[in-house]
Amino acid sequence: MHHLTAPHTQRAALPAFAPSLALALTLTAATALLPAPAHAQISDNVVRIGVLGDMGGQFADIGGKGSVVAAQLAVDDFGGKVAGAPVEVIAGDHQNKPDVGGATLRKWFDEGGVDAVADLPVSSVALAAQEIAREKKKTLLISGAAVSDLTGKACSPYSTHWADDTYALANATGRAVTAGGGKSWFFLTVDYSFGHAMERDASAAVVATGGKVVGNARHPLGAADLSSFLLQAQASKAQVIGLANVGGDTSNAVKQAAEFGVTSGGQKLAGFLVFITDVHAIGLPLAKGLLISTGFYWDQNAEARAFAKRFEAKMGRMPTKQQASVYASVKHYLKAVAAAGTDDAAKVNTEMRSLPVDYFGHAASIRPDGRVLYDLTLYEVKSPAESKGAWDYYKPVTTLPASEVFRPAGETGCPLGKS
Repeated sequence: MHHLTAPHTQRAALPAFAPSLALALTLTAATALLPAPAHAQISDNVVRIGVLGDMGGQFADIGGKGSVVAAQLAVDDFGGKVAGAPVEVIAGDHQNKPDVGGATLRKWFDEGGVDAVADLPVSSVALAAQEIAREKKKTLLISGAAVSDLTGKACSPYSTHWADDTYALANATGRAVTAGGGKSWFFLTVDYSFGHAMERDASAAVVATGGKVVGNARHPLGAADLSSFLLQAQASKAQVIGLANVGGDTSNAVKQAAEFGVTSGGQKLAGFLVFITDVHAIGLPLAKGLLISTGFYWDQNAEARAFAKRFEAKMGRMPTKQQASVYASVKHYLKAVAAAGTDDAAKVNTEMRSLPVDYFGHAASIRPDGRVLYDLTLYEVKSPAESKGAWDYYKPVTTLPASEVFRPAGETGCPLGKS
């Protein structure tokens, strides 16, 4: 932003007969020092939001084009403008690779005039993105990656974390299943930062609830054949097999567990980060009874159904919780820009943390560390007989207060907000 400087005037040199000219120069100087209109505080006169995600890989259904649609729906709610400036949405594919995502972000920030970036699935990409955004002083709206370290040791004053994270999901599902009698656990874990964090947090939740972890097996991301890992889980004789993976890996695990007789043999599968598209792909005959914790389900209330109806009109199906969080995060970001009168990341993120959050009819808030807090609901996947139609997959079991499921601020390791 260019700083306006009052013109230097030499009053003694002005002719005595020109009081009007002196007054005019004085007014010009005073006007130059006044704050600029709100729209003038918007960098390059455009608020530009990038949606960076998986546009063609295994996570495309849970984010992808649907995340772009969700972001645009939030912009549409503002009439396409905020603080007097137009709002643009652009999209990019990080291909689930931190180096690709990082290169895209740097180009967007340095050359593309991007002010905020949403979506960001895959924890390794989001962690790398957080460092770049911190360096560039740009806003991140993380709606895809679930690793709780994003608001822990890696926290940033320019980021907010909208996805229900590994710690919260571990507590909501791990504690409930263990308390219900599933005392011994074996983890089937995807071998990257998200899976490691999920296993770590879930293990702590299981032990805290009186259970024990008898073993684990770590598989590569996107492995088509999980048979050897599932056989290890089966041989462990654990009551519960925790699926510390996501997307196609979770779907493959559930399907192949049925093929190998793991579930029919009495072992229960517990999914931590499960999306409605996963259940749709697996099918209710195999997924029935699976316990899932989430902050968003399209049929949970009137507000969620209203958004889902608009989304379905664009995409032909119901939104995932990731896509819903993109919508909620972009909408809240634009409210903060409007309140701040600028797209300056520091000022906007301060406003984001002070403004109340409407998370589809549920009151929510944002801590100084960037963690978005909202209640989660534990759902059970319906049987085919219980489902009344397409996408009618979940039945609520219990509501889990945000104060009980998210990691307490004092335990995150984030210095933000501490005196």
